[in-house]
Amino acid sequence: MKAANIPLPTPDNASAPIRRRALLVGNSPDHSTRVAGILAQRGYLITQADHAEDALAICQDLTPDLIVSDWTLTGMSGLEFCQAFRKLDRASYGYFVLLTMNRDQDDLAAGLQAGVDDFLTLPVSAQELLARIAAAERILRIEDELRGSNTQLRAALAQLNETQTAIERDLREARKLQQGLVRERSGRFGKTEISLLLRPAGHIGGDLVGFFPISADRIGIYALDVSGHGVTAALLTAQLSVHLSGSSDQNVALRGAQSGGDAVGPTALAHFFNNMMLEEMNTDSYFTMIFAELNHSTGALRMVQAGHPHPVLQRADGSITHLGQGGMPIGVFDNPVFDEIHVQLAPGDRLLIASDGLTEATAPNGHQLGNEGLEAILRTNAFLKGHPFLESMAWSVSEYCRGERQDDISAVLLEMREDAQLVRLPRKPAR
Repeated sequence: MKAANIPLPTPDNASAPIRRRALLVGNSPDHSTRVAGILAQRGYLITQADHAEDALAICQDLTPDLIVSDWTLTGMSGLEFCQAFRKLDRASYGYFVLLTMNRDQDDLAAGLQAGVDDFLTLPVSAQELLARIAAAERILRIEDELRGSNTQLRAALAQLNETQTAIERDLREARKLQQGLVRERSGRFGKTEISLLLRPAGHIGGDLVGFFPISADRIGIYALDVSGHGVTAALLTAQLSVHLSGSSDQNVALRGAQSGGDAVGPTALAHFFNNMMLEEMNTDSYFTMIFAELNHSTGALRMVQAGHPHPVLQRADGSITHLGQGGMPIGVFDNPVFDEIHVQLAPGDRLLIASDGLTEATAPNGHQLGNEGLEAILRTNAFLKGHPFLESMAWSVSEYCRGERQDDISAVLLEMREDAQLVRLPRKPAR
């Protein structure tokens, strides 16, 4: 092996030197000297080799940017050398120029198939060689830029992956905290049983369900659905949960009871939240709500519907009724109209308050579950009670949309046991 490093001349143009390495392969001193001189003027570091095997060893050690090879070499042909060169494990591209005595079309096709980038006809013309070098430099410069961009992209991707991992970890913890907002998943008050379901579509969501005792024979029941998804909706849900907590000093509905009066009624509570959203919250979010007050001794139920899906009443005989007229969502209008509903529950009746994540669950064909699908679930699972019913309902919804659920689902199931003995309050005398 012969390796000759030719010193670089001082160029007239300071921007000319590229500082790339060129490998000249061949046993023709005249051609090599001429090509080496032209490349040196272009600022290349020059390395030369007589044999193909030596040249391959140099390619592994020095990774030249430009290779200029004779067609005929000792040990293998120029085409075979190019094929072997292309199989080397390199971090960057090497531009391969093959010197030939003629431009036979078959030879050119074979060279391109072997991985040759360009051809030069002997004897080498300085003008043609400079043109080929310019083309090679453009390719190498583009490859350098792409490699640099890929390096930056890989670094950015690695940083994004680290950030995503941290976000996923935080969201998992946020999910635990949000699930903790539903302090009790079920409750029994006399012969009345309440069961709750909360399933965010992602890590966290904007649905909230719950209940709390108002007095010895009354309980408050609520279901909220904040617009949107993710962190914004979850933060608003967390704030609303404070106003509906079991603590009497924070629960808005219980403030009246603190002073010896009655609890805030369902419609008044909806107006309170509407004013709070418009006057205190600097957000474009809004939410829908069902708030119900149940006297579990008498079965009397009054509730307000503020844009939330219609509660579904299933009587003991299996008949199903969708209650309410809809009402307006909370946090949109200055003077909203809410729908107040009064209904008398009897032993064996049950009331389902569900978010639109159930009725708007969409099958792959684009059809939504709708009220008819929800009624079918109620009838099919009529024999199930409490959490088994809610879990079966959630499974049915997931199967309907093939696991591609796009929205949170939440539900409150209120059941009057069949053996319940309800108190009959005396009617007020007519005036």
